[in-house]
Amino acid sequence: MRAVVQRVREASVTIEGERVGEIGKGLVILLGVAQGDSEREARYLAEKIAHLRIFADEEGKFNFSALDVGAQALVVSQFTLYGDVRKGRRPSFISAAPPEVAEPLVERFIDSLRAVGLQVESGRFGAMMLVNIANDGPVTLILDTEA
Repeated sequence: MRAVVQRVREASVTIEGERVGEIGKGLVILLGVAQGDSEREARYLAEKIAHLRIFADEEGKFNFSALDVGAQALVVSQFTLYGDVRKGRRPSFISAAPPEVAEPLVERFIDSLRAVGLQVESGRFGAMMLVNIANDGPVTLILDTEA
């Protein structure tokens, strides 16, 4: 499982002109599911992200997590995080989990974030989405459960 985590001032997801998710201060999490991922990876990654200390204290040091500052999360499934462009010019997505595997794991990830206390909004699995992100910092991290 792979996540691109961005600290944001605000973010939203719109599908066909309808706003389906919106947050203020918090984290946008672009989430990709790989072949072989399981609920274990989903729970681990959610726990890790919820406790990442990427919010600054009064001295500007990253000492607070999303939980510490009452931040929100916006989760957007994104199989393209597993796009392989090492050969040719068209990405290959053979490492991405098929939708019937990936969708329940994205939901498990969201449930795990909520279980630790985050307020979570999300896009819609498989939909074409317009994601608006006001990146704060900017602070962007890539997390991967693969060794």
